[in-house]
Amino acid sequence: MLMLQRIPRIFATLRQLRQPALVDSPRLIICRSTLLAMSGFPTQFCQQFKSAMSSCAAAETADTGGQQGQASDLDTAAPATTEIKTEKATSVEPKFLPLSAADFRAYNRMAEHMDMYHNHFRSQWNLLWNACTSHKRPSNMSLKSFIDEGLQFIHHLTLHHDIEETYIFPVLAKKMPEFKSGKGNGAAELLRQHKEIHKGLDMLGTYLRACKTGETEFALAVLKTKLDSWGKVLWTHLDQEVKSLGAENMRKYWTKEEIRAMPM
Repeated sequence: MLMLQRIPRIFATLRQLRQPALVDSPRLIICRSTLLAMSGFPTQFCQQFKSAMSSCAAAETADTGGQQGQASDLDTAAPATTEIKTEKATSVEPKFLPLSAADFRAYNRMAEHMDMYHNHFRSQWNLLWNACTSHKRPSNMSLKSFIDEGLQFIHHLTLHHDIEETYIFPVLAKKMPEFKSGKGNGAAELLRQHKEIHKGLDMLGTYLRACKTGETEFALAVLKTKLDSWGKVLWTHLDQEVKSLGAENMRKYWTKEEIRAMPM
């Protein structure tokens, strides 16, 4: 009944303003839309509402003279007469001002720390890979020490990824899709790279442990095959992860204070 009481008030306002264009104001469009949405209301209420709308429309027609066609169609409102155009939302990349040197260091904090760890892994990989391509171990390094270097590389990188996935990535994933976890292709690319890298680490570890126990004879040519299949994804990952943590990307999601509080 409250809706019925408001209808005369709407049209009274229009008559006072003497602005025929207001007949199709948002308020009247809402009234039309209400008619379309009343299918679930009691029949008696719907009839009363339509009757009230028709009476008000007729009064408005008599008062404004030339607006009969606009007002009299209220009691037979149809979807075609209430077309409401909406603009499509477009995503616009926000523009940022250049960072000061101090702000850049603050936003780039995690990238710097991550790159420090990654440089260590690059160095360990290069020691193994260069021996394979030059067909000789580093000078003054025994076979046992060389194999141990490879096993340490596996241990350090595995531990590093475990820490990332347990403590760091879940925090970043709250705002950054680059670190989203999930099953299969539902995971972000960086986490899928982790899985590919660990397949290679497992294969390399199996071979080096067998060589260390004497079960398998060590050969640089064989070692190269254990590195070759996943080297590209490793190096891509080491670079891509640091870039994702770089200042220009981090500033899109985090404040400097939030970055300082992150576990790195």
